[in-house]
Amino acid sequence: MNRTKRKIFEIAMKLFSEKGYDATSIEEITATVGVAKGTLYYHFSSKEEIFNFLIEEGMKLLKNSIEIKTSKCNTVKEKIKAIILIQIKGIIKYENLLSIVFSQILGNEPRNQLCKDKVQEYVDVIERVIKDGIENQEMRKCNSKLMAYTIFSLTSSLMMYKNQTKKEYSILELYRECETIIFGQI
Repeated sequence: MNRTKRKIFEIAMKLFSEKGYDATSIEEITATVGVAKGTLYYHFSSKEEIFNFLIEEGMKLLKNSIEIKTSKCNTVKEKIKAIILIQIKGIIKYENLLSIVFSQILGNEPRNQLCKDKVQEYVDVIERVIKDGIENQEMRKCNSKLMAYTIFSLTSSLMMYKNQTKKEYSILELYRECETIIFGQI
């Protein structure tokens, strides 16, 4: 991605996160980036295309991180710990992206469905790990989809917790809390 496209991507993510999709205009994005509308339209045909690109690329990055990291782990427990750690890092590093996804996940518009689909793809990766653990008898039998959503939801709720408490938490501190909660259930 070239520098201008990346800047449009980052500014749009920040504005969508802070103001919401509907309240963010193309004019505001171009003014904040410091480019003409023509330059923006060279890279993206519409605000909707910017949004779609942002969600597609952002969620793909998070999903790929899990797939790469878990492929290096030997046990399901190690894989779940890696997933927890990646999600916590993602919450801190990609808070704007996740704020957008969570704000758009309800509803029936195309962008709502896109967010639902991308979250589902992400959770599917977690579910595959859980299913492997059940099949290999490394985990007790459970509803693998529910457990995958539980892991995703627990770590995702840390973003709200962090914002509500207005306290800075270290990744390790949050990781230890989640590890205790999740592994007390497995």
